[in-house]
Amino acid sequence: MKVYLYYKFKRMAKYQKQTRVLLAIDCVVFGFDGQELKLLIVRRGIEPEINKLSLTGGFVLANESADEAAKRILKQRTGLEGVYLEQFYCFSQPARDPIERTVSVAYFALIDINLYQQQITAEYHPEWFSLKKIPKLIFDHDQMVAMAKQKLRYKAALHPILFELLPQKFTLPLLRNLFEDLYETSLDQRNFSRKILSTGLLEKQGDKDKTNSRKGAFFYKLDKKHYKKNFHKFQHLIPNPSDTVELLVRAEKS
Repeated sequence: MKVYLYYKFKRMAKYQKQTRVLLAIDCVVFGFDGQELKLLIVRRGIEPEINKLSLTGGFVLANESADEAAKRILKQRTGLEGVYLEQFYCFSQPARDPIERTVSVAYFALIDINLYQQQITAEYHPEWFSLKKIPKLIFDHDQMVAMAKQKLRYKAALHPILFELLPQKFTLPLLRNLFEDLYETSLDQRNFSRKILSTGLLEKQGDKDKTNSRKGAFFYKLDKKHYKKNFHKFQHLIPNPSDTVELLVRAEKS
């Protein structure tokens, strides 16, 4: 009898007088093509704002976590899987969705465009846009992109996550170009090379990239064997990481 009452209660029990709230996922997908950082934008597949420019998104199913939903949605909407994906903020303004109260858990993903380009599906008409020329997006997606960019700047100043945007083998000029584009600044070539090599995180390869010059530039790889040992040295690569914290706080208040 007790077992029967327990399962009956479990089927009937609900929190009384509580408003229904939908849980959604939105993914800010950053890619690097070797020249500049870009944002992956798709066409929204449902009303409202159908066919308008949007981030990759969808709803969390009843039987999955937010992380599981983010991976599923990213694969369904873009074809991408096995990429770096990190939760960075929860957007919960009551009027952010005109149809129904929806809270969105936002993630950012990092990919090497040249490596994953063939994996991206064309179903939702994906397009890559330069971070300097992002068009108007639906709802509060512009705010999501701005905050994701600041979060990425903050994390990249303390952790070597930008390697997720690079091919397995890369040159120091390519790496410097990535940092310059993210932080919208110019870095001295010799000083940057000296600092990045002093971290002990890179392994010099025997071959060179001679695409841009006859002399060429040596390829490097991330030294995963000594990654944890030298991890802390990376934190001194960006001269003023506190600036990124200030930008981050400013973005969250806006």
